[in-house]
Amino acid sequence: MYEVIASKNRLEILKTLSRRDRYVSEIMEICKMDGKNAKHHLNVLEESGLINSYQSGRRKYYRLSGEVHLEVSPPPGGRFLFYVSIPSDEKTGDD
Repeated sequence: MYEVIASKNRLEILKTLSRRDRYVSEIMEICKMDGKNAKHHLNVLEESGLINSYQSGRRKYYRLSGEVHLEVSPPPGGRFLFYVSIPSDEKTGDD
């Protein structure tokens, strides 16, 4: 999962989708990506289970399906906490 969120572009997409569902053209514009690049990152995120998609009319919308938590704090008592929470029904694609 580290590899999935290690990309600046994918983090930007996750940030964008944290506000509301978006269709591809909106994601491209907000994240300043071309279509091929956006589609690549959306596919990686969808395959990981962090996002899923649905069709509404002619538009394909993407939405968050899980949560990513990262907490890093300095010593003393420093800690590194990283976890992903994806509901089991989202992993299978069942709605």
